[in-house]
Amino acid sequence: MNKLDKLARKLRFQPQKKEQFFLLLQNLFGMFEDPELLYETLIARGFPLLEKNGLIYLKTAITPYRSQEFVVVDIETNGSKPSQAQVIEIGAVKFVGEKITDRFESFIYAEEVPEYISKLTGIYLKDLAEAPSQKEVLLRFKEFLGDAVFVAHNVSFDYNFISTKLEQLGYGRLANRRLCSIDLARRTIESERYGLEFLNENLGINTAVSHRAYADALTAYRIMQLSLTKVPREVRSAEDLIEFSKRAKKLTMPKSGQKSETGSVDRCKGSVE
Repeated sequence: MNKLDKLARKLRFQPQKKEQFFLLLQNLFGMFEDPELLYETLIARGFPLLEKNGLIYLKTAITPYRSQEFVVVDIETNGSKPSQAQVIEIGAVKFVGEKITDRFESFIYAEEVPEYISKLTGIYLKDLAEAPSQKEVLLRFKEFLGDAVFVAHNVSFDYNFISTKLEQLGYGRLANRRLCSIDLARRTIESERYGLEFLNENLGINTAVSHRAYADALTAYRIMQLSLTKVPREVRSAEDLIEFSKRAKKLTMPKSGQKSETGSVDRCKGSVE
């Protein structure tokens, strides 16, 4: 378990007095670290903390999931490894309950788009020629995201790719709580497969476009809305929902080296530190 998940687990069932919370931060991140600076940095990176009456709360632990702000994200990239590639398109849907409250969509300037990526996405180099820079778009997206729960269909890819690019730009990795819509679907929807295109067709969502960022984010949002109608009554808070979805890994974990339907060995895993 990474440090952010350990911190969330400590705060999930009860808040901490500020001095105890600062000691917890030092225990997790280093005794010689400035806890006040760590606290401010975590908030700036999107970790959902709330201070009230001298206590520090995890907002996702005290917010009913129907009142929680979620941002469903999809990205298109010009390669699979963030160390060697970049985001070329990002789309996102922000929602609370059943209502979409905002949307985000942008191309990102790039100097290279491999032919196979263009064939898959329909995005060509000419489409990106006048687009804003990766730095500009990712900073706007980070502001759009705030401390909402980051959702994606195979969340580890989108979350870690964006986090890595932000870190490379000198802005630190994301610290938002995150939820994998594949895992949530596995726990709430009966299906032969859980890939985005398969669910789009078989659930009758029928988003006309695939492998484009905003369209795929919208499809994932609609899948999540269906999942939320089937969540057990004991799941109440946003943090409950995150933990409920995570348990799908224990129920459907592929054997070592075996690919899941998304084509990756670890479907929704990855460090968020």
